[in-house]
Amino acid sequence: MTTLVIDASIAVKWVVEEEGTPQALRLLQRSKLIAPELLVAECANILWKKVRRNELSNEEALLAARLLQSAEIELTPTRLLLEPATRISIELDHPAYDCIYLALAAERDCPFVTADERLLRKLDEGGRRILRAGAMSLPEADTL
Repeated sequence: MTTLVIDASIAVKWVVEEEGTPQALRLLQRSKLIAPELLVAECANILWKKVRRNELSNEEALLAARLLQSAEIELTPTRLLLEPATRISIELDHPAYDCIYLALAAERDCPFVTADERLLRKLDEGGRRILRAGAMSLPEADTL
């Protein structure tokens, strides 16, 4: 079974129907998934935003949160990822929140899967091929 680091852009697809939901559900079924504890706060924030945009009702967001709480995913402490995430964030000139996931993937020597196209584009920019090699889009991960 493949071990993958996933971020909130993937996890939310398990409980909210959107583009990529079938692929995200297949990852959940076929892979061992890990994420920094930050995932919890980021999922809650995404659900809140969806309520604000009238994409979900309050009740739907709370149900989605309950479902995410019971998802089969290993959550890891973020404290030891602070320095490597900061280093990556500075190198990429990108928010540290996303870089915590990259740091965990590097620490565990496993791929990082995200639906965050902005982050993937940033990793594709010149000189960042090493970081991009460890990151993949949801469609790329679906071929594993």
